[in-house]
Amino acid sequence: MTTEDIAESNPDTIRPKRQIGMLTIFRLGLFNLGLGLMSVLTLAVLNRVMISELGIPATITGGILATSLFVSPARVWFGQLSDNNPLWGKHRTNYVLLGTAIFGLAVFLAVQVVWQLGAVVRASGGWVWNSQTIGWSALLCLIMAIYGLAVSCSSTPFTALLVDITEEERRSKLIAIVWSMLMVGIVIGGVSGSIVFKTIESEGITAGNIPLEILQPPINSAFGFVPFLVIALALIATWKVETRYSRFISNTATDRDDSISLSRALQILTTSRQTGIFFAFLSILTIGLFMQEAVLEPYGGEVFGMSIGETTQLNAFWGIGILLGYSVTGFFVIPALGKKLTTKIGCILVAICFGIIILAGFTQQPKMLQSAMVLFGIAAGIATVGGISLMLDLTAAKTAGTFIGAWGLAQAMSRGLATLIGGIILDLGKGIFATPVLSYGLVFVIQAAGMILAITILERVDVKEFKESTSKALTTVMEGDLDG
Repeated sequence: MTTEDIAESNPDTIRPKRQIGMLTIFRLGLFNLGLGLMSVLTLAVLNRVMISELGIPATITGGILATSLFVSPARVWFGQLSDNNPLWGKHRTNYVLLGTAIFGLAVFLAVQVVWQLGAVVRASGGWVWNSQTIGWSALLCLIMAIYGLAVSCSSTPFTALLVDITEEERRSKLIAIVWSMLMVGIVIGGVSGSIVFKTIESEGITAGNIPLEILQPPINSAFGFVPFLVIALALIATWKVETRYSRFISNTATDRDDSISLSRALQILTTSRQTGIFFAFLSILTIGLFMQEAVLEPYGGEVFGMSIGETTQLNAFWGIGILLGYSVTGFFVIPALGKKLTTKIGCILVAICFGIIILAGFTQQPKMLQSAMVLFGIAAGIATVGGISLMLDLTAAKTAGTFIGAWGLAQAMSRGLATLIGGIILDLGKGIFATPVLSYGLVFVIQAAGMILAITILERVDVKEFKESTSKALTTVMEGDLDG
């Protein structure tokens, strides 16, 4: 029997540290590719259909979709759970697969409820608060909450797994590849969505007037097929990675009991002031990057006169830009400039790009918007890879799941707030301005201001201070556990 066979038959065996190869890194990226596909379904297709086709107000739509992100405090719990309670013999993998199966089912159920809500809105001639709209909206919020919990259950242990299997000096390249696959999923989703919706456009019906019987079939097909594909990708991505490459058990088995409580984990988490500083930075950065998610497709439709397929394809242009940003940043920029300076430069470029997106609106030329989205993607890629690289550096290996849960909480709650705030600001802008480009421009201006605020917080982030204070806290907590 080989050493690998012994390790796989006994997951608690301390394994030798093995370096993962590029093929395995790309395979891991398939999980993020699946998440990219799902994000197109929820934040592009579903968002556009609810606002532009079914007449559901942007604030209501943003609030419903944001429900999946407002349950993100559970990420800390799921992270701590994966640290201390193996599921069917695995600390990370089986949480990933269970969560993927649940959110796949949830997103299919969500679109069925959307049709019911849309039918009520259309029958009423517009949005009206009544028992039916409240009831269907509440049910849709519940399904999106379950979706969000399932995403937390899968993505938090997955990111913790990345910490378990790599060393600090190799993580920028790992992040560049794995997060690039997320964008590949978004690009594929955007292009595929554009092709699918050609069947709708071929009917010659203008956006906003498409009968439900024409709108439903292609969208139902997409929401039925993609979840099964995503589950398959998750299986391929995680197959035997944990048993072969994870350093988690060997890093922890000799110096801590395998049952740090949630309260103890939170004690470690909150000891360093750097945790709070980076949490604030990550939150503002995420809000600044994602407020446009709630308004981008409607922006293309109302200001540029683009069809459903064309606005869905905007995600592809944004994704192409982000792929370029990820690749250049992870392999060249960070090694040359460092993680903190790279992140700062990315934030500045993102703020500039929002100005370009606003200027594109005044031209009303779709090509200008598409070009602006590519530039925005490059800038966002630089800021994101820099920020995530810092995030994994500010993660204690022995409680990786808990820290990743905290950072995931910051990102998810902020992304939920971004979606909601984007919808609210758009509705306020429509009440203030008569011109649509100014209403949407208000959203982009606030995003640019958010990026400048993120830079000021970033200046206070200190990885060395974090490592020193967290190490002391972990030692104190462990001594307390040993003392009983």
